[in-house]
Amino acid sequence: MNAVTTAANGFRIDEPTRKAFGRVAVFMGGDSAERAVSLKSGQAVLEALLAAGVDAFAVDVRGCLLKTVENPEFDRVFIALHGRGGEDGTLQAILSQAGIPYTGSDVLASALAMDKLRTKYVFAGCGLPTPKFRTMASIDEADDILAELRVPLSVKPSREGSSIGIRKVSNRGELVEAYEDACSHDPLVLVEEWIEGPEFTVSVLQDRALPAIGLSTDHVFYDYDAKYLADDTRYQIPCGLAAADEQRLQQLAVDAFRVVGCRTWGRVDIMQDRNGGFWLLEVNTVPGMTDHSLVPMAARAAGISFEELVVRILKDTLESGHA
Repeated sequence: MNAVTTAANGFRIDEPTRKAFGRVAVFMGGDSAERAVSLKSGQAVLEALLAAGVDAFAVDVRGCLLKTVENPEFDRVFIALHGRGGEDGTLQAILSQAGIPYTGSDVLASALAMDKLRTKYVFAGCGLPTPKFRTMASIDEADDILAELRVPLSVKPSREGSSIGIRKVSNRGELVEAYEDACSHDPLVLVEEWIEGPEFTVSVLQDRALPAIGLSTDHVFYDYDAKYLADDTRYQIPCGLAAADEQRLQQLAVDAFRVVGCRTWGRVDIMQDRNGGFWLLEVNTVPGMTDHSLVPMAARAAGISFEELVVRILKDTLESGHA
């Protein structure tokens, strides 16, 4: 794919590329707990695609996903749906069966990455570092968990995103309360040891790690408010690590991305302990693309504009096997 850049208009695709893309639907919204964020991401993606010269339009996906492929008036889909339905392999399976190319990871990788518990099984099975963990199926397991894992602990719904339903706990009462809250989002609840130390996120674009971002907040952790609402969240680019440590961090992110089977783009969240060790938390296959989002921020640090970023993500739908 060739593209042209003009000083007046920023990143623009050429006419052959525009024709190759055809009409592009940006799927956004959805019915998950991340609907509001998805609408912001989708709108930002749409505006960037239009600015780059792509024939794109918005689709606010509600209700039955099968309806999205009934008499489609588009040639390919840019998926900006976060959470269940859009990020968990369901939509990817429908589009694959319909033969419609779409951005991002395929059915298996999307379903796996959406499930934090099973992602951690893969990490552990492949020898990648991830905090010690177990499932919690009832409040009756609280004492066993506290005996098995070292407090503080992180309690989280296994199949939610944007840090929805996550709590840090230090005793039985907090664990029970956090479990009940997590169950309101997902009956599959993951409990893992809390890593005390700095948090990093590494975006991956076309199998290459972008500059790592160091995250710090006055909140207990980098929660939903810190991600999307607060103006005092601090982002470090460069991330503050020595060059060798950042390279090690980036390689770990790429390794995690590959073992889950992801493609084109995504983001890997990692903690560093007080001894300098890195610990994988999760892989995001449809990361946020809002004005607070981390993938666009990392891309800018690598000299990639938002318009170029979305076009590069979309470009991979032209490759064989991406439907």
